Amino acid sequence: MQQQRGFTLIELIIVIVILGILAVTAAPRFIDLSSDATASTLKGVKAAMQSGAQLVYAKSAIAGQQTTANAGDDTSEVSVSGVDVQTDFGYPDAEEMTEAMLAGWMQLDIGTDFNFVLGSGDADTPAVGTFGIAPGATATDYSTDTCHVLYTDAENANSAPVITVVDTGC
Repeated sequence: MQQQRGFTLIELIIVIVILGILAVTAAPRFIDLSSDATASTLKGVKAAMQSGAQLVYAKSAIAGQQTTANAGDDTSEVSVSGVDVQTDFGYPDAEEMTEAMLAGWMQLDIGTDFNFVLGSGDADTPAVGTFGIAPGATATDYSTDTCHVLYTDAENANSAPVITVVDTGC
């Protein structure tokens, strides 16, 4: 009769400890949670942008300016949190946006946690009529960077601005 021999308890524990050490050292290389966190942050920025734009639209509608294209004067601006925000069909106007104006309707740390770029149509900026927000304080090249949020102006009085999250490269 043959004798069956199995692993001892100590041998099994040693193998489990070795596998645990390998898992602790190798897993962070395969699981990149920072990119998921950055992508989620951008989705939060998009939600804040949508909410802020709706707040500006509501104030614009109260003033009766929701159907007015930006005229460059007080007939196409509303005051939000003490800041005059230029509007285009009632929503914040991307072409006229500044960091100070953005701070009136969105609570973001521009310059510290996020980078704001006004679209000028250059190779490294968003298109005219848009602005971009990217994570980090350093400048972002919007022609190659794939980790940002884009705000595009409303086309007419019957449409809302388009807010797009690009998170494939986060």
